[in-house]
Amino acid sequence: MKILFVYPRFQRHADSNPELREYVPMKEYLGSPSLGIASVAAATPAGWEVEYRDDRLADASGETDADLVALSFFTPAATRALELADGFRAQGKTVVAGGIFPTMMPEEVQPHVDAVVLGEGEAVWPTLLADLQAGRLQARYGPVLCDLDSAPAPRTSLYIDAEQEGFQPDDYPLQVSRGCPMSCVACALPGTMGARLRPFPLSHVLAQLDALEARGKRACLTEDTGWFTTTQAGRRMGELFDTIARRGQGMAISYVGISMPMILAAGDRWLSRARAAGVDMFYLVGGFDPITTRAFTGQDALALKRAEEAIARCHAHGIEPYTSFLLGNEDDDEGTVDRMLEFSTRAGIRKAEFAIFTPYPGTPAWLRLQEEGRILSRRWEHYNDANVVFQPKRMSVQALRDGYLRLWREFYAARPEVHQMGEAERTIQF
Repeated sequence: MKILFVYPRFQRHADSNPELREYVPMKEYLGSPSLGIASVAAATPAGWEVEYRDDRLADASGETDADLVALSFFTPAATRALELADGFRAQGKTVVAGGIFPTMMPEEVQPHVDAVVLGEGEAVWPTLLADLQAGRLQARYGPVLCDLDSAPAPRTSLYIDAEQEGFQPDDYPLQVSRGCPMSCVACALPGTMGARLRPFPLSHVLAQLDALEARGKRACLTEDTGWFTTTQAGRRMGELFDTIARRGQGMAISYVGISMPMILAAGDRWLSRARAAGVDMFYLVGGFDPITTRAFTGQDALALKRAEEAIARCHAHGIEPYTSFLLGNEDDDEGTVDRMLEFSTRAGIRKAEFAIFTPYPGTPAWLRLQEEGRILSRRWEHYNDANVVFQPKRMSVQALRDGYLRLWREFYAARPEVHQMGEAERTIQF
């Protein structure tokens, strides 16, 4: 029997706001897919034929001889995913869906598919396939947390084999853990992978790293908050850096996801170990933690000081802080834009991206704003950090959108040298 895995397309920032192409200096960069399909494909029993289509590269809705069509998607891709699901079912195909959006909004997805997989797919995937063969497919599977000690390495070769001219990513994601005990208001991770940090064995992480390196690819470490929530987790990451340094894989990592509180908590020795492993860039996520939710409101001088310290520590260790700013938190006002731009200049940030606060379905922010009547749109393609889909608290919808565009425009207008930085193509994805 045959499975067709489909990764649905979604609007990116410049799709929603074409004017970005006029003043952001980077070429549009189409990043690699998430690990959902690769992880489930690795758990597929022998004897199944597998096909993969990336809907971002070519229309995936064409005829297929597959017995099962499996879609994995997050919120921005949900509109297209449900359209694809309806189309494949019209062809007479059995369709299943998994990923963040189906997990958080199963009732929205269920009418369009034959089965919904909740949470991590690997643990239930073999059962689902056996049920399909026996003619007893269930409407729901999961949620069941995967045993990370026995989980197979994601089948990223499925993605790499699908590369074509114009789409050859430099790096692919690598997970070092799953789950997170934090409760950030707009994050779906605890709801999809559990509220406990579960690290992969070091051998598993190194196997992923080696598989990517064998194909000429680097790894981007996808976690940006959870992996430093315990001393043990920070120690494990340090051990990974030490191992990479000993093995002489100094170019194996493209960047590491991190946050300002993590940088301040890590200590100089940890940062030195990261640099010794070849880490020269942090993807510095903002807008969710206690520092960056307060630093640009004009109300918390201590938070602003700590933000400056975090950037300074990156520079002191020779690590580029590619910084992601989030505009539209509850305490943000129209002055927040100026404060973010002034901070970026003062701190010496050369590369940044900007996003609009988005209450993703099923998250604490979604539930609260629903209750307050502040959700303005359920057009899922607009839930991509580049559209205003809720009523802000301290500014108008138009002011939030204008501020977002102004951040992109004025940040890069003040940094003409970035136009010459070829390596930035691997980071800015708009």
